[in-house]
Amino acid sequence: MWILLLLSCSKENGGKWFWISEGSHYSTPIGNKVGVNRSGMEWEWEVIFDSSCLYTSADLIDSSNIGDINKLVGFSDCGLNHSQNSFRIGWRPSSLYSDSLELLSYVRRDGTFTFTPITTITTNELIFIYLTFSDTTYICCINGQCDTTERVCSDWEGRKRALFPYFGGDETSPHDMRIWIKNLDI
Repeated sequence: MWILLLLSCSKENGGKWFWISEGSHYSTPIGNKVGVNRSGMEWEWEVIFDSSCLYTSADLIDSSNIGDINKLVGFSDCGLNHSQNSFRIGWRPSSLYSDSLELLSYVRRDGTFTFTPITTITTNELIFIYLTFSDTTYICCINGQCDTTERVCSDWEGRKRALFPYFGGDETSPHDMRIWIKNLDI
């Protein structure tokens, strides 16, 4: 049993599986070091959402939370905590297809979030994510489809803290979920 556990936590093709356990918000491994406190302006990842990331409103305690946005990858900004200012990729079940996920740009400004749908993907599909910023804008691209939005702290040039998979807003994960992430910045 221990051998199987060790193999399931190992790196695959330079990437790593992140798990969000049933009843949890946070993914493991916790304290990952992929991109933590980086000063670079460009962040790139390859990602695969396992089919375990699919869920329906019937799986949730409050079915109206089906529209809530989960977080995939991104970074805190402006020298503040991520709950104040951050830029990320969000995800949730697609309202169009039962076997797909909607990916969105997700921006927190002074604790208030906005989001813009970018694309819909299927599970087990390899996707490429590119995040960058300038003084006044954030740019998010997923498989070449991009969104640009305003960045409010044009004078901040400090390091940014990497952010990784997180489920929900109000609710925790209704079942175990797996997401494979490979940092391409290394």
